[in-house]
Amino acid sequence: MSDPNDGDLVLEIPTDIQAIAGTVDYVMSRCVTCQSHARKLNLNFRVGLTEALSNAMMYGNGHDPSKNVVVEVVMSQGCLQATVRDQGTGFDPTLVPDPTLPENLSRSCGRGLFLMRELLDEVSYNDRGNEVTLVLRLESGGAFEGGAQA
Repeated sequence: MSDPNDGDLVLEIPTDIQAIAGTVDYVMSRCVTCQSHARKLNLNFRVGLTEALSNAMMYGNGHDPSKNVVVEVVMSQGCLQATVRDQGTGFDPTLVPDPTLPENLSRSCGRGLFLMRELLDEVSYNDRGNEVTLVLRLESGGAFEGGAQA
């Protein structure tokens, strides 16, 4: 783990499903916010980051323990951004079936992407499809440990 800038985190974690909860807990522990942000961080951001890490390890890296996942978190006034990058070949997110359509309800794929899109303000992928960026906007007044203060 490194802190290249006061409000940034860069974590490189092994492809190990057991590492997800600890990684998400660590990122959450670094976010010091006012009470009005706690619910949004603990639900929206926690679930979104968990889903992104799970997808990177299971699908991107194919459960390969020799591969790592890099998580970069930028904490600034009013915004929290996380980028999760795996070492896989990538995918086209537009080809993932919509899990809310009746014909896809029994399928297991697509639910994580759906949750990320529903819970976060922005979800975008790099051209290769092995990196997702999640953005959660917070109303002004929040403070992040090591980040900009109002």
